[in-house]
Amino acid sequence: MTPQTRKNDQNGTVPAHTPRLRLKAKAPHGGYVDGAWWPHGDDLAVELPDLLAVLSVRLGRIDRVSYRLGAWANAPRKLTTGGRAVRLDGYRLQPRNTIEVRGLDDDRDRLILLVIPPRTDPDDAHTTMMAAAQSDNAATIDGLLMISPRGRDRRTQASAAQDRWESEGGTSVPVSGDQYVSAQPPFPRLPRLVTALPFRR
Repeated sequence: MTPQTRKNDQNGTVPAHTPRLRLKAKAPHGGYVDGAWWPHGDDLAVELPDLLAVLSVRLGRIDRVSYRLGAWANAPRKLTTGGRAVRLDGYRLQPRNTIEVRGLDDDRDRLILLVIPPRTDPDDAHTTMMAAAQSDNAATIDGLLMISPRGRDRRTQASAAQDRWESEGGTSVPVSGDQYVSAQPPFPRLPRLVTALPFRR
């Protein structure tokens, strides 16, 4: 599916579909994120054009988007939207469930958004988006997504195991969210060995 945006009379880009997005006010605020985004799917190349068209009103020209490696099914290195190329950088250390959108002035023009998983219950997604957009909300990413410390530890361990597996030559295909299907078994099957025991009379 090819992302679609269009130009308006002021030469700005207009989203083909309004993204599900809530931002904190532009005034100084606290917290880990500047707002929340609830994409429709896990294909970053399809989801970003509409989001960037809206965010360009606040940030001006978008230069780069950082995301967590493995979090998206399709994430090319560059994306052309609104007639301009935007660099997409994936990092293993990017906090889970976030993207960082940067304008041309890296220090001033940047937003960190909480990414709500696409298949989240609509009521839960709405509550989380509204909380993330409150200027005085300083909750952590896990706190906003209501992830318990035990759940966070389980996710961290699973991610570390996945990283080890891939660094040792294994491959995996993302299915949805944090679930993966191995493209090959993690350990080769060894033939069953039959040991001959000495015969006793």
